[in-house]
Parts: sequence; C-alpha cells; structure tokens
Amino acid sequence: MALDGIVISNIVYEIKQLLLGGRIDKIYQPESDEIIMHARGKGSNFRILLTSHSNHPRLHITNLNKKNPETPPMFCMLLRKHLSGGKIIDVIQPDFERIVEFHIEALNEMGDLCIKKLIIEIMGRHSNIILTDSENRILDSIIHVSKDKSSVREVLPGRIYVRPPSQDKMNPLSVPSNNFGKFLKGTDGTKLQQAIYKSFSGISPVVASEICHRAHLDASLYLEELTDENKTALSNVMHHLFSLIKNNAFTPQIVFHPDTNEPIDFSSIDMTQFIEFKKQKFDSISQVIELFYAEKDNLSRIKQKSTDIHRIIQNNLERCYKKKDLQIQKLKEVSDREYLRVYGELITANIYAISKGMNSFESINFYEEEQPTVIIPLDPTLTPSENAQHYFKQYNKAKRTHLALIEQLKQTEEEIQYLESLLTATESSTDESDINDIRYELKEQGYIKMRHSKKSKSQIKSKPLHYRSGDGFDIYVGKNNRQNDELTLRFALPTDLWFHTKDIPGSHVIIKTQNKEVPQSTIMEAANLAAFYSKAKTSSNVPVDYTQKRYVRKPNGAKPGMVIYDHQNTIYITPDELKIKNLNSKE
Repeated sequence: MALDGIVISNIVYEIKQLLLGGRIDKIYQPESDEIIMHARGKGSNFRILLTSHSNHPRLHITNLNKKNPETPPMFCMLLRKHLSGGKIIDVIQPDFERIVEFHIEALNEMGDLCIKKLIIEIMGRHSNIILTDSENRILDSIIHVSKDKSSVREVLPGRIYVRPPSQDKMNPLSVPSNNFGKFLKGTDGTKLQQAIYKSFSGISPVVASEICHRAHLDASLYLEELTDENKTALSNVMHHLFSLIKNNAFTPQIVFHPDTNEPIDFSSIDMTQFIEFKKQKFDSISQVIELFYAEKDNLSRIKQKSTDIHRIIQNNLERCYKKKDLQIQKLKEVSDREYLRVYGELITANIYAISKGMNSFESINFYEEEQPTVIIPLDPTLTPSENAQHYFKQYNKAKRTHLALIEQLKQTEEEIQYLESLLTATESSTDESDINDIRYELKEQGYIKMRHSKKSKSQIKSKPLHYRSGDGFDIYVGKNNRQNDELTLRFALPTDLWFHTKDIPGSHVIIKTQNKEVPQSTIMEAANLAAFYSKAKTSSNVPVDYTQKRYVRKPNGAKPGMVIYDHQNTIYITPDELKIKNLNSKE
C-alpha cells in the first residue's frame, strides 16, 4: 500500500507532536534518494527519514542508523548549510495531498532569521525532496526535473516551486457534513470504488474499498446504480471517518496474511474489510511504516545495487551457452570420423589400382561385415599415396579435435555451473556486503576489470545466515561462494553435516553436530534451507545431498564454491519459506 493522505496526515500529526519547536542537529544522505535528519524536541533525539525511492517513497521517524558515505553528496551539503541548527516551526500537509512541507526557521548568510521549506512529494516514481527559500524559490532538489522529463513543471534550482497538479480532486476534510455522495465524479460505467478515490484527494483504492465495506455497499457497483439511500450511507461513513482524522484519532495497524503471516497492508484507520486477517495495532504510525518496509526496502535496494552484477553474470552465461552449443555441434561433426581412416586404409590396400588424376575410386569395404561397395572421393592432383595420407591426417585431426572438445566442453559446463551459482547468490543477497563479496569475486575471476585505486578500502566481509533448529542445533547457510568456501573448508569440523542441492547451484549448508546424533527433523530443516537457497527454490521435490564434512573436498584449481563429495545420502524436499521463517534466526 502506498502512503495515502490519511497515513501522511497521521505522520504529520506524530512529527508535530514530537518535534514542533525542535531543532535540526545533523543531516545525512546515506542513499542517493534518501535523507535522514537528526532533530531534538521535547528533551529527546529523533531521526526523520525522507526518501524519494521510486518503489517505496515515504516519510517517518526512524530508528535506523545507516552507514553514511565518506564524502557527503552535494544535496546533503546544501541542506546542512541551510538547515543545520534550524528550528522546525511547522509541518503541513497541503490540501490532504501526498506532500509534506517542513517550515524551518534558520539563519541566512547575513545572520538574519528566515524560513526555508523542505518539501517531500510522495508520488511513486515522481517522488522528490525539494528545498526552497522563503519566497518559494527552489534552492535544490534531490532529483532534477527538466522540461525533457516533464512538460507539466520543472523542478530545478532557481525556479519558483509549484505544487504538482491536483487532478481536480476535492479535499475530503473540507467537504460539508454528509454531502460526500454529492461530490462523486464519474461517467456511466465508473465503479463506486474508483469514483471515491478519483473524486477525493488522499484516498487510496484500499481506503475506498474500506469505505464501501463500512457502508455495506459493493465496491464494484456502478455509479449510475447508486440510490439516494446508498449515497446517504456513503456520506455518513465518510463524514464519520474524516471527522476522526480531523481530530487526529488514528489507529495505526498492520494487516498480516492469515497463512503466511506476511505483512500485506498497513493503515492509519481500522481496516474492517480484512475480516479473516490478523491485525496488529501500534501506538506509532512511524513504527508501522518502518516495520512494514524494513525487508521490502532493503531487498529493493539490494536488487537495484546488484543490477550491474546481474547483467555481467547474465552476459557471460549467454556467451557460455552459445559456446557450449557450438562445441556440441562440432563434437557431433568430428565424432563421425571413422570413415576417414577406412578410406585411407582402402586406398592403401588398392594403391596399385589407383592412378593420379582420378576423381574417385570404387572399392569393397572389407571393414564392414556386409562388405558394401563404397565410392571414395579423390583429389586428382595428388598421388594415391598422398590421397591416403590426406585421409589419415584428417582422421587424426578429427581425433585430436574430439579429445580437445571434450575437455573444452567440460570446462564450459563448469563455468556455466559456476556462473549460475553466482546468479543464485546474487538473488539470495540480503545486504550490501553480500553484493560487494560477489563483485570482488567477479574481479578475482577476471569477469570485471580490476581497478587499482590509490586509496585502499578494507573489504567488509558479509556473514552467512545463522539459524537454530527446532532441536537446538546451529545451522549455517552460505549466501555466496566466498561464504560457502569459508563455511565448508575452514569453519565446519569433519563430523559436521554438509548439505547441497544435487547438481543444482545453491548454498552450502552446515549443521554443527557437536559430535551428537542429529535428529531427522533437524536434517529436514537443513535440507529445506539448502533447497530454498538454491536455483530450485520455486521447484518441488528438490534433491538435496548431505554427508559429513570429512567427505567434502575442493579439487586443485577449482573456482570458489566448487567442491566434490562422496558417501552422501539424498533426500527430496519441496522448499517451504514459512518453515524457514519459523526457524529461530540468530542473525
């Protein structure tokens, strides 16, 4: 669910309660599209997060403490220059839109007090964070919007700030009592739910559906089918709802799926339409948003930062697939080479019956049981002996090519397996250090050109996943090849159990046995982890091999993460994410 006008109204109320009159202490820009302001209000310190991330734009008080770049971006430096030490004198939400303005009183270059505005527009991929002066002139924005990008308005330094077009919607907070039904807009064929969120600002489709549910009306009802009684019921519900919002009577909550316990929605009002779903209420809307977006935002950013790695791996995989096809095709060609040797032998056996200048020679093939007659092509410019030698040379060349192609095909298949393991690791990454590990490995293996920087930065190694089984055994899961090697070759003891999907790229999984017998339930949990963190995570009946670590070894010259093993048992399992979430994660 996107942040609608109701949620933003709740956020504005919460920030004003805590920080109105407070002062901005520090400003950071941990991401290219994200600002975190440290402010002090009513004797406490708070962090305000503003992000224009295209997938999850939002604004709220946060407990996150993100790592900041060594050199602050220019927009961050500008905010520090204009807002550091400034006093938050107001926070407003214009016309119930998805816009929040911070009015901040600060000193200018001349030492005079003036008011600057820090504005966040929460509008999907058009989201932005903008700083203006007291005359609404844009000082800068986190995203510049020129005429080439938008014909509606420019967002550039020096331009006068103009709010985004309102789309001719009405502010529901200013609608006269019980008159909501009269302001519904739409043509014949417009459904009620659609008419509600397209007629009033700040109402999302989910809230429009909730309003219909409370009014006991079908959301898919066509506008022309509404009776006066229906409109009255609708008006009563909306009047009651927005009276609560005017009085800041919010009910922040998250709705969870009843089967998977996944957070599927959040709101600042009680979502009565989710009858069979679990709902958890909170005192703070910021806490709701942070919890809801915690994993989604991280995974989205990881995906964004791994795009170049994914492209490099995919390009090399496609190159390997093409090379493999060519090698298989050539292998088929040289596999049928025995006739070359036979032709040479038959020419030698009949050398006195052949003379130079002949184009072909007919002979009985003594090397086949049926002894068929064959016609052997000859080069008329060569002697019979030279023709025979020509066929022997072709045969020996095909034989050598066949042996070389077998070895090359084996190397190509090993490279494909390795690259697929990197692709799986990229998709299993949970933080930026995982991506850095894979990028470093690609450089080591020559897939990315190594650049020698004057300033060496310490490589922060990512950590494997750590779970505790239902029987109390520690289980570790490598998220990339470097972690796999670390777990299997250095961390695991000879008696620990090692798991990996059979002939499928995936993670190495280790059960620390502590020399105890491992119950079948723990073995199944580890196998589930191995199957889930593999290329086959969406498949069923995935084969998983497991053996003691003593039977796992790395061949000389093998690429990272590549091992061989024996004495294994194989079990078949269908990956179950819910069971993994129910495991006690130690990370």
